[in-house]
Amino acid sequence: MKSPTCVIAEDERLLRDELRETLAVLWPELVIVAEAADGIQAVRALQEHEPQLLFLDIEMPGLTGLEVAAHASRRCHVVFVTAYDKYALAAFEQGAVDYVLKPFLPARLAGTVGRLKDRLASQPANLDALLASLTQRENAPRPLLRWIRASQGASVRLIMVQDVFFFQADNKYTVLTTATGDAMIRTPLQELLPELNPETFWQIHRSTIVNVNEIAAVKRRANGTLELRLKRCETVLSVSTTHAHLFKQM
Repeated sequence: MKSPTCVIAEDERLLRDELRETLAVLWPELVIVAEAADGIQAVRALQEHEPQLLFLDIEMPGLTGLEVAAHASRRCHVVFVTAYDKYALAAFEQGAVDYVLKPFLPARLAGTVGRLKDRLASQPANLDALLASLTQRENAPRPLLRWIRASQGASVRLIMVQDVFFFQADNKYTVLTTATGDAMIRTPLQELLPELNPETFWQIHRSTIVNVNEIAAVKRRANGTLELRLKRCETVLSVSTTHAHLFKQM
């Protein structure tokens, strides 16, 4: 029996490696014929290799995952890879094979592999309705976050947004600080900002968002810049000149 073929489209190299290695353990017969780091590479891989399966990150440079999925519709079975639950339910209900959330959980991926094996003999789904729905959701105002799934070492924590003291950018990721320590999410700070309550979370620097309920004092340094002291954290946060106006009334 011919081995099933697959393309992995994920712009983060470490996550690509993790997905490939986990699939090798869960599905040794699966052949990864190509990997893509952006949407353009992903479309080329689909055209060149005509794989049966596609693991597709929704958030990618070049072409978005939704644009790539339009090329994959009815051509191969698609598994959406996403850090956002808002995509997951719609994808699952409207005919996409499955979805996996980042960071990957082996148990969840094992379930996905089982469902993929069952669907290999069937015709790949028509994703037109799904893509129209996801595009509409993407363009709609984002609901405010209440919970965040974050990595802390080898564990995944579910954190209430109101419990976060502040967020700080760390390359493509964001580090958040709570009373129980730091954790990381795979969402850039500027993508996170629109999903936070603007009355509670203020951007005070290009790399920092603070929970205003955690501010204990605002102090002016000798050079005229501002710094924030927090109630339950010893970290001192700098306020950039661009955002200093937020504290004129304090």
